[in-house]
Parts: sequence; C-alpha cells; structure tokens
Amino acid sequence: MTVTDSPAVARAVETSDRVASHLHPLGSFDLDDHPVPTGREEIWRFTPLRRLKGLHQDDATAPFGADNLSVHVDAPEGVTVRTVAADDAARGSSGHLPTDRVSARAWAAAPGATVVTVPAEAMVEAPVVVTHTGTSMDGASAGHAVVVAEAHSKATVVLRFEGSAVVADNIEIVVGDGAHLTVVSVQDWADDAVHHSTQHAKVGRDATLRHVAVSFGGDLVRLNASVAYDGPGGEAQMLGLYFADAGQHLEHRLFVDHNAPKTRSNVDYKGALQGEGAHAVWIGDVLIRKVAEGIETYESNRNLVLTDGCQADSVPNLEIETGEIEGAGHASTTGRFDDLQLFYLQSRGIEEDEARRLVVHGFFADIIRKIGVPAIEEGLLATVEAELEKNVGKPVSA
Repeated sequence: MTVTDSPAVARAVETSDRVASHLHPLGSFDLDDHPVPTGREEIWRFTPLRRLKGLHQDDATAPFGADNLSVHVDAPEGVTVRTVAADDAARGSSGHLPTDRVSARAWAAAPGATVVTVPAEAMVEAPVVVTHTGTSMDGASAGHAVVVAEAHSKATVVLRFEGSAVVADNIEIVVGDGAHLTVVSVQDWADDAVHHSTQHAKVGRDATLRHVAVSFGGDLVRLNASVAYDGPGGEAQMLGLYFADAGQHLEHRLFVDHNAPKTRSNVDYKGALQGEGAHAVWIGDVLIRKVAEGIETYESNRNLVLTDGCQADSVPNLEIETGEIEGAGHASTTGRFDDLQLFYLQSRGIEEDEARRLVVHGFFADIIRKIGVPAIEEGLLATVEAELEKNVGKPVSA
C-alpha cells in the first residue's frame, strides 16, 4: 500500500499482489497461469464451454487471426483516434491483467489496439461511436481497444458490436482525475455470434465512470466488467440490461475492487428472459479492502421471466476486509410478471398483451434513461419492443 501526504501525488491505493478476493482470480499475462477450463471452476461453472467455439482452448484448436471483424470510429472534433502496435504503452495503461484463459489468449493474439483519447478538460457533447462489425463465423478474431478520458474531461463513448463473428477482446478504460466518462457497450450481434469481452476500468481521484452494458444479440455473450480506483473520491456506476431469447446464453460478471478510501460504486443490472432455453447469468462481486475506509457500495440484479423454459442465475457477493465504511449491500430477484401491475393496467381497459409490453418497458426504462444519449436511449427502447415481438410462447405459468 502507498500513502502520501503530498497534494500533487496524494494516493491511498492497495497495491499488494496477495490474493485478496476469493472469487476473482489473480490476473496474469502468462497463458500457463490459466489452464484450459473444464467447466467445474467457479468462474466457468455457468458457461456452456462447448458453445465458445474453442476460444477457451489453445491456438492449435481455435487459432486467432481471422479477418472477420472491422472497426470504425466516428469521433467528434477534438477526440483523437489512433491505431497502435501490440507493444505500445497504451496497452495495459488501465492496469488490467487477464483473469481467465480467453482474455489472456486475446491479449497475446491482438495485433494492436484502437486508442480513443479525450483530451484534458475537453467537454465533448456528441458521443464517440466505435462500431465493431462481424462479417463471418469462419475463424476467430482477437480485439483490443483503449478509451482514455484525460483529467477533468467529460465524454460519452459508445461501443457497438454487430454482425456475425467469433470474437474475444479486451477493452481498457482509463478515467483521469476529475474526469466524467460514460461508456456504453452494446452487444447487438446477429443470432449466431459468439463474443467474450473483458472490460476493465481504472477510475482516478474524484473521477466518475458510468459503464452501461447492453446485451441483446448473439448465440453466446460473456462480458466481464471490472473497476479499480487510482485514488480516493472516485465513483463507478455499473449499469446493465439484457434480453435473452430462446437458446441464447447471456452472461455478465462484475467485479468492483474498492482499493482506495472514500470511493463509491453502484451496480444495477436488469434482465428479461423469454423462450425455451433462454439462459441469463449475472455474477456480482465487490471487494472492500482494508485501505478502503469510508466507501459506499450497493449491487442489485433483477430478472423478469416472461415465459416458461427460461433459467436465470444471479449471484451477488460482498467481500469485506474493513468495517469502517459508509455502507454496503446487495439484492437479487428473479420472478415473473407482477400480477398486481397487470391487474391495474387491465382494469383500465388495457389488453393483456399490451399490459405486458408496458410492464417490460417500465422495467427497463429507468436504466435506459440514465445513459444520457437520447438517440441511444430511443434505439434501445425500440430494440426492447422488437424483442417482445419475438415472444410467441405462452406467458410464464404460476
């Protein structure tokens, strides 16, 4: 741990290499430190490995290098975008270390990285949009992107994933001191896509990160999002929504490492499921280290089951090493439609199908409205409507 009284470099950040979390593996760039998973490991027990297209195995079984993913960046004036080589210092600037085999493989295989930088003190009104488009399911691609919001800047970055592809990527997010950054990651793949994404953020002193994960498309999507702090006063909002259809596997794993005092975090994910074999997994883990006095955190996951034949696994966790905190808590619910809500709407002349649509829209709306980009919000609400149109099954039975 390093503690200093100098105003210029004041930091109180836990830097020990010891294994502080019992649920979040120690990171390493060495692939040998990440054995091929069997599915019995804690971090893999919910993931259908056979559907990963070999991403969790080795180069002989599933080599990277396919040219099946294009990246296009639409950046407002003042934001810099560059493509760097694999050995550029921008890679690793978030302090990220791969904590699973897929992430480690993707790190080693990525030929370089797309780096988006918001300069210090810039107030960028229009969103930066980074679009990843898959063009083929033949082979696998390894991706890497770095988003940097320099000190006292403010911006929104949207990461869009669409088309058909097998992709493993690492996304690094660096939020400088006093900066305010919103990152929206939209997994709107075609039905056959496979995507394993690891997204790690470093939040500076008195900085704010709002990370929003939205997963609708893909055959299998597994997104690991994590946050650590680079000084006191930082805040992270980890928001998410997902809609799993028949046969889809959508998995979100969250880790917030409170390694500095006076930091805050709020995790709020909501999901809906419909259709035979729809499977959603949410794993939340918040680690409060000894140094993290005066922190405040809360994590919540709520799942709405629309038809029979679905499965939602939701596991919130808190690991607390100090009692000198402002507050910590978690909640998790999985259930079908609220009969009282449906009764209220139907009693006012609204047909049952329309009442169900209104309930689902209301379920998602509070998170969607926190994104702060009207065009994105409207698009997501339209996608929710399109997902509801797919529901040809019967409502969930009592």
